[in-house]
Amino acid sequence: MNLSTLLLIAPPILIALTFHECAHAYAAYRHGDDTAKQLGRLSLNPLRHLDPLGTIMIFLVHFG
Repeated sequence: MNLSTLLLIAPPILIALTFHECAHAYAAYRHGDDTAKQLGRLSLNPLRHLDPLGTIMIFLVHFG
């Protein structure tokens, strides 16, 4: 994967992962689990949802 491809696909992937994980957090919260709220994951801030090592691994080996 070259740099231009990485720069092109990284933003949509980060946005999609953020919405996906926020939806998980919201669903869990609505079903009575307040762990996501305690961890600050009821947010659209991508830094709240992304694990640094997992994020790097997604781009390096396509698995995170």
